[in-house]
Amino acid sequence: MLLFAAAPRGDTRPLAKTLIDRFKSLSGVMSASNTDLRKMEGMSDAGIVTIRIAEKLGEKLLKAEVEKKNILSSWQALQEYCQAIMGRKDVEHFRILFLNNKNHLIADELQQKGTVNHTAVYPREVVKRALELGAVSLILVHNHPSGDTTPSHADIQMTEQIVKAAAALNIQVHDHLIVSRTESTSFKSRGLM
Repeated sequence: MLLFAAAPRGDTRPLAKTLIDRFKSLSGVMSASNTDLRKMEGMSDAGIVTIRIAEKLGEKLLKAEVEKKNILSSWQALQEYCQAIMGRKDVEHFRILFLNNKNHLIADELQQKGTVNHTAVYPREVVKRALELGAVSLILVHNHPSGDTTPSHADIQMTEQIVKAAAALNIQVHDHLIVSRTESTSFKSRGLM
């Protein structure tokens, strides 16, 4: 149906089937790069734009489930949102969810983009941004493109540094989530913070 909106005069079912076969799922199609989509025979720029619009719409719908609510009481919705926006990325992304005193989302910001297995994060910058926004607590989120959400030694050390820097200014770090396409791991639930 998405492809039909971009090419209303033709039969888009063969292209849809080819895309699903190539990228393994609708989620895979949505996360495919524009370059990879352009390589598909029959894929137009209008089709790519339509897929990007659908992807952003899905993200907005999931974000609406966590906005203006106590995030800590909407944990499942938060995990689904984080997996949707970060779980399919092919390089590491580090996001911070900045919260007010009622644990409502003030801002959701991408802090760093890295490589396939590393993202540089600076505790000073994290705390500085929290102060600028007036946040009283944070949730750290990053993805592991490999699909294995087990925290690395570097992940654990970086989290400890951010928690320490934030605590010095009375900013609480509620959790650090690592997400992939299919799972998420909470530092708090693993006793790592």
